[in-house]
Amino acid sequence: MLALGGREGRVLYATDAESRACRSPLEPRAPPCCWRSAFPPAVAGGRQIGLAVARVPAVSRRKEPDPLFVLAGGPGQAASEFYATVAPALARIRRERDIVLVDQRGTGRSNRLGCAEGEELLYRAGQAEIAAATRGCLGDLGARAEVSWYTTSVAVQDLERVRAALGYERINLYGTSYGTRVAQHYLRRFPERVRAVILDGVVPAPLALGPEVALDAERSLLDILARCAAQPPCRSRFGDPAQAYRSVRAALARRAVPVSVSDPSTGEPRRFDFTAEHLATVLRLASYSAEYAALLPLLLGEAASRADYAPLAAQFLLVERAYGGAVATGMHDSVVCTEDVPFYRVSARERTRLADTFLGTAQLDGLETVCRIWPHGAIDPDFHAPLTSEVPALLLSGGDDPVTPPAFAALAARGFAHGLSVVLEGFGHGALTAPCLDRVMAQFLARASVAGLDVACTRAARPMPFFTSVNGPAP
Repeated sequence: MLALGGREGRVLYATDAESRACRSPLEPRAPPCCWRSAFPPAVAGGRQIGLAVARVPAVSRRKEPDPLFVLAGGPGQAASEFYATVAPALARIRRERDIVLVDQRGTGRSNRLGCAEGEELLYRAGQAEIAAATRGCLGDLGARAEVSWYTTSVAVQDLERVRAALGYERINLYGTSYGTRVAQHYLRRFPERVRAVILDGVVPAPLALGPEVALDAERSLLDILARCAAQPPCRSRFGDPAQAYRSVRAALARRAVPVSVSDPSTGEPRRFDFTAEHLATVLRLASYSAEYAALLPLLLGEAASRADYAPLAAQFLLVERAYGGAVATGMHDSVVCTEDVPFYRVSARERTRLADTFLGTAQLDGLETVCRIWPHGAIDPDFHAPLTSEVPALLLSGGDDPVTPPAFAALAARGFAHGLSVVLEGFGHGALTAPCLDRVMAQFLARASVAGLDVACTRAARPMPFFTSVNGPAP
């Protein structure tokens, strides 16, 4: 049902376990096999959805019998689109194993639940606007989806049907961010079907994700800026970047700054008022990636020392385009309104702490508004119970992850009798593409064991150096 990564390509359709080759620019020599699977009706009225599945075949003719299923984040990102961005990092694994991509229901080409307004609306709009957008999205989706069926508890049943249809006795799982939740819940439901699991940017099973995000994002930003201050070239150029951050944040809290910039992607002139909400978007999304984070001291320094907000504004346009649209907002809302928001217990004191961060309470307030309107689905009774497993598990974290910090992986690791938690210092959210991790993951899957796994290279991995000028890092 899909061409890999949403790229152009001719697709031949098939049903159930019958497959045919489909073309993709990503895999010209070994085209993936694609399916269009019609599963039992999601609602009593007889509605069916097509589930998009692709198998990228192993390079070796003597491949291993257990594939790697790739589970994307969000919630709301499609596995096919995620794979398009990380395929080189999985190339070692693909030498010996098929890679299977299932666009989770509500994402990609599995009846994507997209909305006119994206997730970023939570950070930049008032509650009345968020409520209106939520009702509008529900109205748009109502003709083709019963949104309460787009949850993790249902999705893992889809995964099991795909595994059975493709004839795999056991599978390996790689999940990133929200995909780690899916991987853990599949493991809970079908432990005998999982050979090994890799969790990257871990969401522990007991956690309702959301209330602590603003605090973790603030911690991540201050860690990034402190790392700059600890490096002589960066400190010599910027002094203490945290002071610049506080200065810029205070200035924008007083008033917005008019900016005129060229759009970094199109070259078109753009004029708008740069606000504290725009700054929060830059700081939050740039912290996800070590490459974007390397620019933060320079961007904040230009604004603080020269009142030049154009570089920050250009970066806002860049990161919003890079991350915007990747998440199917309706599917995201179905998941968080079922699995997270109903479990929030935020005291007045905790709200005061959140308000003192650059994100403030915007996300929390926005999600609570959305979920007062959005239908809630069914959730398995043990969904948030601590997970215990004998299955070998490799848990990966970026030391500066603003969403799923290393402490989350440490919590999840307690339940894995044969688990190993690896932290890559200075990296952000999702460590898959960090240096040498492709080798570590391939070795782990070859052994299905963390015993004696050589992870020394991860301790030597370094993020991109900080930019000290528009020309790049110091020589």
